Amino acid sequence: MEEIIGRAREKILLQKIEKSSDAELVAVYGRRRVGKTFLIRNGFSKALSFEFSGIHNASLSQQLENFSIALTHSSKGLPVAKPESWLRAFEMLKQLLDPLLIRDRTIVFFDEFPWIDTPRSGFLPAFENFWNSWASQQKNLVTIICGSAASWMIKKVINNRGGLHNRVTRRIRLLPFTVGETSAYLRQRNVKLDKYQLLQLYMAMGGIPQYLKEVELGDSAAQTIDRLCFTKDGFLVDEFKNLYHSLFDSAQNHIDIVRALAKKGKGMTRNEIIDVCKLTSGGYSTQLLNELIESGFISSYIPFGKASKDALYKLTDEYSLFYLKFIEGSKAMGSGTWLRLASGSSWKSWSGNAFESIYMKHISQIKRAIGIHDVYTEVSVWRYQPRDRTGKGAQIDLLIDRNDSCINVCEMKFSASAFEITKAYATELASKLEVFRDHTKTRKTLFLTMLTTYGVKNNNTYPGLVQKELTMDALFD
Repeated sequence: MEEIIGRAREKILLQKIEKSSDAELVAVYGRRRVGKTFLIRNGFSKALSFEFSGIHNASLSQQLENFSIALTHSSKGLPVAKPESWLRAFEMLKQLLDPLLIRDRTIVFFDEFPWIDTPRSGFLPAFENFWNSWASQQKNLVTIICGSAASWMIKKVINNRGGLHNRVTRRIRLLPFTVGETSAYLRQRNVKLDKYQLLQLYMAMGGIPQYLKEVELGDSAAQTIDRLCFTKDGFLVDEFKNLYHSLFDSAQNHIDIVRALAKKGKGMTRNEIIDVCKLTSGGYSTQLLNELIESGFISSYIPFGKASKDALYKLTDEYSLFYLKFIEGSKAMGSGTWLRLASGSSWKSWSGNAFESIYMKHISQIKRAIGIHDVYTEVSVWRYQPRDRTGKGAQIDLLIDRNDSCINVCEMKFSASAFEITKAYATELASKLEVFRDHTKTRKTLFLTMLTTYGVKNNNTYPGLVQKELTMDALFD
C-alpha cells in the first residue's frame, strides 16, 4: 500500500472504522481528482475484499457486466456470469462475502456510486435491500460508497428519505490538500520548490493531488503553469469543460454561478447571483449554491453582525478562478506565456483574490500562528457602503471574532517581496478600523493583522497601526 500524505483526520477515522465491532456504511464524497479512491485503497491496514467502480454514462447491461468482472477478480476463481439484475448481483456478492466475514473484518468498496444508478436500473433500491436486509447485520462488514457527484451523494444517500434514511454510519467529505499538505506531497515526490513557488502553484491549481502529480522535477512554478495550462495538450487546458459536467447532471447553471463569482472577487449575495444568472428565487437557487459549496467550488461567509440570509458567496476553487481569468480564450501559448501574463494588470487583481481565498481556507493555521488556536472564534467578512458620496465606506475580507473580547481585522496582501505600507494605505487602514467600529458599535479590542507573503517592510513607520503580522510561512504549518 502507498503512503498517504496529510489527511490526518481521515486516516484516524478509517482506523476507527476498521477496528469497530459494528457494521459500517461509510459515505465518501468530494470533487473529481481530489484523491478519494486513493484514500480508501490505502487507508486501511488490509486490502479491500471487493471493489467495484461505476462507469460514466454506461448502460445497465454494461454496469452489470462490469460487476461480474469485479466479482470474478475478487473470487480468484472461475469467471462469474453476468447477473440479470441488481437484486441478483447483490445475492452473488453475499455468496462471495459470507465465508470471508466468518474469518475477519471485511471491506467492500463501491466507487463512483452515482454512476452505477442509471435510469430505471433498480440499482439504488437493490442496494437499500442489500444493506437493510443483510449487510447491516454483518458486524464484520465495512461497506464504503464513494462518489465525485457530491450533490447526488448528499441527496440520494446522506439525506435519503427512503430505505437508506439514517443508515450512513460515517461520512467523509474529502477536501483538497492544504498548502502544508501540498508541500509535503511534492516533497514526497522529490519536487524541490521554495514556499513562494509552491504558493504560486497552489494559487493556480489548488491542492488537487491529480493536478499536483503533473509537477515535474526541476521545473519552476512558471514552467509548470506554462506546460499544464498554455500548451495545446496541457493537462489543465480542457479540465474546466469536463469538471462540472462530470459532477452535476445539469451543470450549466452551476457554471453560470461560477462565472459570475469569478468576476466579483469580493463576493456576491444570493440575490445578486439570482439577478445576474437569471435564476428563480426559490429553492432551486439554494440547491445550486449548496451543491457548489459541498463540492468545494464556492464558500459562503456571513457578514459580521448579520444573519445567514445575508451570506456573501465567493468563488474559492483556485483552478476555476485561474481558468476563467487566464486560460479560457487565451491566444498566448507556449514557453514564457505565464511570465508575460503575470506582468499585466489582470494578474494583480487575480493574485490578490487568490491569495485572500487561500488564507480564508487556512483559518486554523492562522489561529495557531496568532496564538489563539484554543480560543472560540467566528470568521466573517464585512462591508459598508455609504448612502451618499460624503460618507466613508469600507470592506474587510476577513474578521476573526474572538471569545476573549478581541477581533483580528485581517488585511491580506500578495507580493513578490516584503510589502510596503504607503502613507495613503496607512490612512485607508486607519479609516477601515474607524468605520468598522462606528457602524458595528463593537466594544471589542481591534487588532489590525497583516497577512502577507514576506512580511511588512516598514511597519515601524506607522507604530501601533499593525498589531499582528503573519507571513506565508503560517500557511505551511
